Amino acid sequence: MAEKHGNLSINSDNLFPIIKKWLYSDHDIFYRELVSNGCDAITKLKKLDMMGEYELPADYKPNIQIIVNPEEKTLKFIDNGLGMTADEVEEYINQIAFSGAADFIEKYKDKATDDQIIGHFGLGFYSAFMVADQVTIDSLSYKKDAVPVHWSCDGGTEFSMTDGSKESLGTEITLYLNEDSLEFANEYRAREVVEKYCSFMPTPIFLSKANAETQYETIDASDRLETDTVVEEIHEEAKTEEKENENGEKEIVEVSPAKEKLKIVKRPVPLNDTNPLWAKHPNDCTEEEYKSFYRKVFLDYKEPLFWIHLNMDYPFNLKGILYFPKINTEYDSIEGVIKLYNNQVFIADNIKEVIPEFLMLLKGVIDCPDLPLNVSRSALQNDGFVKKISEYITKKVADKLIGMCKTEKESYEKYWDDISPFIKFGCLKDTKFCDKINDYILFKNLEDEYLTLPELLIKEEENKEETAGEDTPEILDADGNPINAKEETADETDTDTEETDKRKIIYYVTDRIQQGQYIKLFKEQNMQAVILDHNIDTSFITQLEQRNEHYKFMRIDADLTESLKEETSEDALKTETETLTETFKKALNNDKLTVKVEKLKNENISSIITLSEEGRRMQDMMKMYAANGMGGMDMNLFAADATLTLNANNKLVQYIFEHKDSEHVPMFCEQLYDLAMISNQQLSVEAMTKFIERSNKIMLLLAE
Repeated sequence: MAEKHGNLSINSDNLFPIIKKWLYSDHDIFYRELVSNGCDAITKLKKLDMMGEYELPADYKPNIQIIVNPEEKTLKFIDNGLGMTADEVEEYINQIAFSGAADFIEKYKDKATDDQIIGHFGLGFYSAFMVADQVTIDSLSYKKDAVPVHWSCDGGTEFSMTDGSKESLGTEITLYLNEDSLEFANEYRAREVVEKYCSFMPTPIFLSKANAETQYETIDASDRLETDTVVEEIHEEAKTEEKENENGEKEIVEVSPAKEKLKIVKRPVPLNDTNPLWAKHPNDCTEEEYKSFYRKVFLDYKEPLFWIHLNMDYPFNLKGILYFPKINTEYDSIEGVIKLYNNQVFIADNIKEVIPEFLMLLKGVIDCPDLPLNVSRSALQNDGFVKKISEYITKKVADKLIGMCKTEKESYEKYWDDISPFIKFGCLKDTKFCDKINDYILFKNLEDEYLTLPELLIKEEENKEETAGEDTPEILDADGNPINAKEETADETDTDTEETDKRKIIYYVTDRIQQGQYIKLFKEQNMQAVILDHNIDTSFITQLEQRNEHYKFMRIDADLTESLKEETSEDALKTETETLTETFKKALNNDKLTVKVEKLKNENISSIITLSEEGRRMQDMMKMYAANGMGGMDMNLFAADATLTLNANNKLVQYIFEHKDSEHVPMFCEQLYDLAMISNQQLSVEAMTKFIERSNKIMLLLAE
């Protein structure tokens, strides 16, 4: 073929500046484009062989060679695929984006974006011009009597194409790097980029440095391969040691036989794994292989808790492995990694349009050939197919968790503390996931047992039955006369039962130490409560209540249940309530304070503060807004929800009632109030200072 000069088939001189500046957000991605093009060429050649349209040589070994040459500032990408004829170079290279070059330039010439749009127009090869001043192609097609072709372009719209001199099948692309991109001719930088993008491509990839010194290795002669270049034959004599035999005599014993070895030119080792674990059937994978793959890909040497192997062929092709890592931090600081692949070609990390957001807390790989190699997030957002993939992944995760809860409950419980933030986050982000996993969410109770929602309700009923079997205390009216409890409370009980059936109360604890007094009361009455001490739990239980109309969560100190109180008539404590309410409001200088007087079964408890569940959640929400710099309402707006309950069975409360005019009673009232507050939440610095000073005064009174 005579030398051909021409202009690339584009309608603007602005194409190459666009390519060089922003066509890809990461300039190192040209490695991926050129290597994947080589993989495609090899795959196509093997398919032609399978179809009988071409016969591969018996010794054919598909491979891609990357040769870095820092001295000459060049990079070579060599494949032994099907190659190209001059006509094919004309079609695939010269007619840049022949299906839409004009539209491309018109649409993107004035627009800066992070989207990798190259895949829309088949411009992968031209990513080379992001780093090169000149690019050449030498190619020899598999077709009979094909003539090698040489193509060259210096980054403008002009090119030259002539007959080439390539003798072996395939394509060789040479990049003459610009001064800003010389790092890519560094062997170690090249290795880093290849491992980033090409670790699992289906064709072996070899990296070498031009003019590098030859390296050698020694092998057993029996392990020699036909391709090995032997430099030296080595005979190793047998190794012997002097040992004492069973008769106590010393003798020379052979401990290692003589060996024949070979010094050979070091065998090249591919940088990639052409058959990644996710591509295998789950039944063919061992536990150690899963763990080894996890360590290799994520460089995490803490063992994962467990994993899910995705393997789907219909209605779309998707494979992958999702690992549940051991979590030691709060959910909002967890950073997982989900790597997305297309036919073993790396696309990107954490594409939230494909991977459900809550799964971003995990580590894993997803390979879906049906996704475009160059992901445009704006296009994926409204893609129904992508949504189906996301839903499938969510379903498989839920199925795995449910299966574990049903058949491997002991392991599920062992993992729960680590995986619960992820599951709770998933429930908040995906209502379908929440509904599916609803009955398999575990809650740890005060005895450190793990129970599901249905099991919690069963446990509560069992405790009620046990309590019902105990002797019922006699109820007295204001004059001390016995009351028929059943007749007095029949209507009320029926109403309460009907209401309870509508909304079962699940009590919870957020701080075992802070709420220790309430926990003690619950345990004394054989009552159940669960531990919810994660910062996601307030939002999580609100979501559960919205999805479960029969459940309601209430913090253990939100109210005093009837089980903690002695049964009394309505008017029995009327006088005490009126007197103590007036006394405490005056002592605390707080007219808005709500005071109740009850006979608690535990006489050692003097006072308790309760805050309505609604008021507490509103406070938590305001704190969250304030922590996120979003401002917030005055927290005092919800102070009216707090109730001070005084125990009429407690001697100190009785003393205050009987000596309400004593000079020390105001101080005792303040002390009882602060004691109640300490059991509910931390005191402010000012309040704690006053509490300590007051405690010292009370002790001095006792010392007098």
